[in-house]
Amino acid sequence: MSEQNGDAESIGRTAKQADILVVDDEANMRRMLDALLTRNGYAVEQAANATEALELLARHEFDYILSDVRMPGMDGLELVTRIAESGSRATVIVMSAYGTADLAIESMKRGAYDYISKPFRLDEVLLVLRKAQERERLRQENRRLKEELQALDSESSFAGMVGVSETMQEIFQMMTKVAQFGATVLITGESGTGKELVARGIHRLGKGEEAPFVAVNCGGVPADLLESEFFGYVRGAFTGADREKKGLFESADRGTLFLDEIGEMPLDLQVKLLRVLQEGEVRRVGAVQPRKVYVRVLAATNRDLTELVRQGRFRQDLFYRLNVFTIHIPPLREHPADVLPLAAFFVKRLARSMGKQDMFLSPTAQSQLLAHNWPGNVRELRGALERAIILSEGRAILPDHLPPHPGTRNQVRRVEDLLGTFSLKEAKKVMEKRLISRALEHCGGNKSRAAELLELSYPALLGKIKLYGLGSDRKKIH
Repeated sequence: MSEQNGDAESIGRTAKQADILVVDDEANMRRMLDALLTRNGYAVEQAANATEALELLARHEFDYILSDVRMPGMDGLELVTRIAESGSRATVIVMSAYGTADLAIESMKRGAYDYISKPFRLDEVLLVLRKAQERERLRQENRRLKEELQALDSESSFAGMVGVSETMQEIFQMMTKVAQFGATVLITGESGTGKELVARGIHRLGKGEEAPFVAVNCGGVPADLLESEFFGYVRGAFTGADREKKGLFESADRGTLFLDEIGEMPLDLQVKLLRVLQEGEVRRVGAVQPRKVYVRVLAATNRDLTELVRQGRFRQDLFYRLNVFTIHIPPLREHPADVLPLAAFFVKRLARSMGKQDMFLSPTAQSQLLAHNWPGNVRELRGALERAIILSEGRAILPDHLPPHPGTRNQVRRVEDLLGTFSLKEAKKVMEKRLISRALEHCGGNKSRAAELLELSYPALLGKIKLYGLGSDRKKIH
């Protein structure tokens, strides 16, 4: 007995404080279990029968219940059923001196976690409780993860977007404010930052799910079809027009039209778009009478429209009409606090769509994601995680499942690969020539504006253009 007690104590000392109800009609069994469990850190209550146990359960929630099967009146199996029906979260373990496989199976069916045959060793009771505690720990961890994912879907998620950073929270606030009004919104940001998601969020907050949301990529429609796509046409308007067709504006009537990559729209169509925005009416190709439309227009671009206006490639009046309210979506590298919440969101959604459940990012994979600067922004992150889920054979996403070297910023590239030399003097010339070339290209060859960007005097820039032979292309530099 002393060896058994020693083993039991060594096992029980690791147990966390928990409330246990011992239900047995034998007083000696109750006292023995009370002493064992109390000595090993548990808080114990006793009940001499099932009715007394139910009265105690009505007043107090226990973590575990150790119950005999054969008792006068209500037996242990009926007690297990009543406990399950009460909604109690207590883990029930049944005990019996008349143990059979059938009895064990029946107790499990009714909701018991485990079965112990009497007589039992003291360490057997503690081992079963340890297993039950580990099971409960896993259940609580599962509940916690589910709550975190629900919070991710609700608190961190806003109108289909995920963001916990201060930057994204400010964007969510702007979306909420502007959604209540019909003002035109210009959404700017690099490719892959989620501009269409912002547009859909504004639409959902303002117009609701039922109103139409029509999205079109202005750079993806052939130039000769743009007018008919936007405004529709009547039968006989041109060869092949054998029926009437509504355009995008009419399709979006009473809803929202999202014009993605608005900077790619040809100038002649920009004029007609401006008229629609001002007059609120469209005229189908080949039609005489215009039609009224009530459409909210949201536009997006990854280009600098002010520069396009300066180059004469975008109408200034249309720019002012679109730029009533601007929301800029920063690149992911500027709000890295959102990388892991976004990653968790994508893992959950993508894994579920692929029939894989409860997948998660390992700590090393998380570190690798945080190390990358994500030039492709949220779109690149989503693609990397989709690949990782496909490659993963278990629940954990490991660094090997991510795209090759996604966590580097090209820091390991050798200096000579970048500059072609170790000489500081020569490297300075290489970098200077490249920067001047890029500045001239950015300014369309305008040397005055390039000099401002480079923070050089105009004569100094002319001298360097001559030095590096950058003035040979007269068509580009003026």
